Amino acid sequence: MTSALGAHDYARRPGPPTEPTPWAAGITVAALVAALTAVGVYAFGAALAQVHPLLSLAVNLVAVGGIAPTVWRWRTRPVTRWVLAGASVGVALAWIGLLFST
Repeated sequence: MTSALGAHDYARRPGPPTEPTPWAAGITVAALVAALTAVGVYAFGAALAQVHPLLSLAVNLVAVGGIAPTVWRWRTRPVTRWVLAGASVGVALAWIGLLFST
């Protein structure tokens, strides 16, 4: 007994294209976005910490909490995922820098 689908039909099932992942370009974009994000978040956090340390903490947590749902939805998009990965690493590095600078 044969099935309605032949063996070659499984290769044509719908889904994301099977193009190779552009690792070099993606990592370059992620690194640049991480650097820019880390500098921006660190500078803004340090300036707010001079006013009041809890203000810096509150603003950072509200900003990350607000952007998290959008980042989660866009994490699988081909180009956007590299930017989001870089931004996430940049925020983490800036927070570590802020933690050790106080």
